[in-house]
Amino acid sequence: MTGDTGPLAGLKVIDAATLAAGPLVATWLGEFGADVIKIEQPGPGDPVRQWGAQRDGVGLMWKSLGRNKKSVTLNFRLPEGRALLRRMAADADVLVINLRQSTLARWELDHPSLARINPRLVMVHVTGYGAGGPKSDRPGFGTLGEAMSGFAHLTGEPDGPPTLPSFMLADGVAALNATFAVMMALYHRDVHKGPGQLIDVNLVEPLARLIEQPVLTYDQLGRVPGRTGNRWDISAPRNVYRTKDGHWLAMSGSAPTIAMRALRAVGRADLTEDPRFAEAQQRLRNAAEIDKVVADWVAERTLDDAMTVFEEAEVAAAPVYNAEQLVADEHLAARGTFPRIADDELGSMRVQAPVPRFSATPGRIDHLGPRVGEHNDEVYRGLLGLGDDEIGELTAKGVI
Repeated sequence: MTGDTGPLAGLKVIDAATLAAGPLVATWLGEFGADVIKIEQPGPGDPVRQWGAQRDGVGLMWKSLGRNKKSVTLNFRLPEGRALLRRMAADADVLVINLRQSTLARWELDHPSLARINPRLVMVHVTGYGAGGPKSDRPGFGTLGEAMSGFAHLTGEPDGPPTLPSFMLADGVAALNATFAVMMALYHRDVHKGPGQLIDVNLVEPLARLIEQPVLTYDQLGRVPGRTGNRWDISAPRNVYRTKDGHWLAMSGSAPTIAMRALRAVGRADLTEDPRFAEAQQRLRNAAEIDKVVADWVAERTLDDAMTVFEEAEVAAAPVYNAEQLVADEHLAARGTFPRIADDELGSMRVQAPVPRFSATPGRIDHLGPRVGEHNDEVYRGLLGLGDDEIGELTAKGVI
């Protein structure tokens, strides 16, 4: 597939956000053909370039997050920088930004101001808490969303502390919500002939929606669910189990038929006739006992032996992978899940391929994240028509 045949070919996206949630929206749009211009501060660029693991001073997370984007530098703090952003927004389909609400209004970069320039613009505003409440202008990061959404409260052992994820969970979930919201807004605009609009996404509500069951339980039963470790109070067996050779496997008995298969697979077919385990709600009340049955059986076998039995019995079980095991999995390798992409800074780098898979218009990776401002000339000269004198003056002032 070439760049002009992607499902989003012709879509112009400005990624004026920083770090993870907002830029992820633009990354996913860019994988499916959108033309994405990534705006960064002159000098160090997006802070995500300094996130996490580095190789020879190059941020590895940036390389994946910046895939298929054109990088230009622009300083919003200067009036000339804001004027250039407005000129870009005038011809854009989508703008992704994560400045504070009060800052957007003060700098006339809020949706009403930009909609007067471009009524067709779909603007994605990603913040910690969203507009309309007392926390609207507070800075927020994914960690706070993971705490406030209820995720951390539910994660961890019953006698242990709330547990935060070691990856950008809240940012990723918010970005997924924002991406499908962009597509709905574009459908409304292009199919129903409506105007562009503002999409307000925060880092708390999308993740809270996935964890909605505790709210329902509290509202209707007056109970506040707590941490259950790797168990889950809607299915049993459900846990991770340590094997004889020191590995771990996970199992889910969410469907009653699967739970019964698991009992038969571990040699306890008798329990499938026992009312304490054969009926779903009773099985939950006796989860500790059924969990011990499975744990004891797994502990006597190697990972390969246990998985062989479970696969033959069509039990929902899987090994717990680390990164090395993940990229070596034969099924994922057959699907090309982790292609190696050439890069002029790193030589090459293995990243995850676009998801989901399309039969006619698959996503693509044209290149990994570029250097800071690598596309300044292409965008400022080609898109905005700036000449040498103007570019020189803007550079001297620190605007670009």
